[in-house]
Order: sequence, then C-alpha cells, then structure tokens
Amino acid sequence: MSEPKNVFTDMDGKFEGNDAFQKEGGTYFNPAEFRKLVEARRSVRKYTEEKIPDDIVNDCLDLALLAPNSSNLQPWEFYRIKNADVKRDVVTACFSQSAAKTSAELIVCVARRDTWRKHSKQMLAEFAKLPVETPKVAQTYYGKLVPFVYTVGWFNILTPLKWLFNTIVGVFKVVPRDPISSYGMNVWAVKSTALACENLMLAFRAHGYDTCPMEGFDSWKVKKAVGLPCKSEIVMIISAGKRADGGVYGPRLRFPNEQFIKTV
Repeated sequence: MSEPKNVFTDMDGKFEGNDAFQKEGGTYFNPAEFRKLVEARRSVRKYTEEKIPDDIVNDCLDLALLAPNSSNLQPWEFYRIKNADVKRDVVTACFSQSAAKTSAELIVCVARRDTWRKHSKQMLAEFAKLPVETPKVAQTYYGKLVPFVYTVGWFNILTPLKWLFNTIVGVFKVVPRDPISSYGMNVWAVKSTALACENLMLAFRAHGYDTCPMEGFDSWKVKKAVGLPCKSEIVMIISAGKRADGGVYGPRLRFPNEQFIKTV
C-alpha cells in the first residue's frame, strides 16, 4: 500500500488552483509583461463616468484574496461600497477628494486582528476535507501554537508575561517576539492586508482600470458609515475607475535605488 500524500510536500499541481505553478524547465510567466503592468499602475485622482462591470470587480477582489498572508489566517475584509447613501458618507469622510468623488468603485480595505481564532479553526476544518494527509505538526501549529502566539488577553493582560518569557527564553533560543499586544496584532493584520491591497490594484490595472489608495479619511466616520466593528483597522480605501484626462498628477518620482536597497 502506498503512503498517503502529504498536503505540504507532495503537491503535484493537480489540486484545483495549482495548475499555474511554474515548473522546472518551463515558464508560464513573462517578467517583461509584469514590469509593464507594475509601471502602468499609477495613483489616479480623477476618473471618467464609465462604470466597471461587476464580473471584473469580482475578479479583482478574488485576485486580492490570493495574496500571501501570515500563517494563511487571512486577517482581511474588503467592503465594496454599492449603496449610494453609504458611498456619499464615505466620500465625505474622505474629505470629498476627487479620487473618491469621481470613482466608479470604492473599496474599504480592512485588517482584522480579532479573526485569527476563528480562521485557525477553519484551517483545521479545511485540512480535514483534503484527500491528502495533513502533517501532525501543522495540526499542532493551528491547534496549539497559534493560540499561544496570538492571544494577548483582555486589555493586554498577557503582554507583560509574554514579554518576560520572550526576553528570558530569547537569551538561549530563537523565539517569536511579536505580536505580544493589541498594537502588535494590528501591525500583524495590516501587513497581510496591505499585500492583498497591492494585488487588488494590479488586478484592476490588468483589466484596464486605475486605482488610488487613499489614506486621507476620517476613520471613525468611515467605520460608522460602513458598520465596521471597533477592532477593525482601515488600512486604506481604494478607489477605482477609468482614468480621466489629467487624472495623474505629474510624473512618477522615486528617490535613488541605493537610498533604499542595502547589501549586508
């Protein structure tokens, strides 16, 4: 009898969604085309009145959810604003800037530091559905290690204890020092959500539409308009639409590469 396949080490590209893997000796991707896509993405401040078909918006959102994320706990939510009254309130909360006011679509990108427990259990449930074996270490990770790492307790009551544990044990071995507080959990969730936001913007550009990631907004008013829970963190609000004349304000300016790229 053959040994059962391992979901992590024996994936052969036959699972749904994995048929686009790049395999040794072959290539399915074009770096030059990807460069053209990245270079074509600009922050657009003014759009035409053209609408974006629902199937394209849905495809872009699907691609956003394929972004890499911490432990595959997917700590994100994306709110597509379709209600006219809600959109009016969100636009106002964005200081009525042109990028929001003229957009065909407004998507509020939210990081959730409080969904990790639910999603950890969901991962274990998904493992149970697979036709291949899940290593015990993975089950232990989601069943025991994740709760240990991400639990901070009411009002961060566990933060001092986790800091002390990490400080002492960290003298002798490598330890996961973050996140140990609600603030750290926010940072943790925002990092993954930001990766998905980039996927979303590149997807719109690939479909021939443009976007603008906005940070200029009244977060309290946006949360109220959309009905977001208090533990949610708005990472950015992405507007999308067809670029209008004058929609890009000036050339793209970047400082010298050597200012940011270091070799150590």
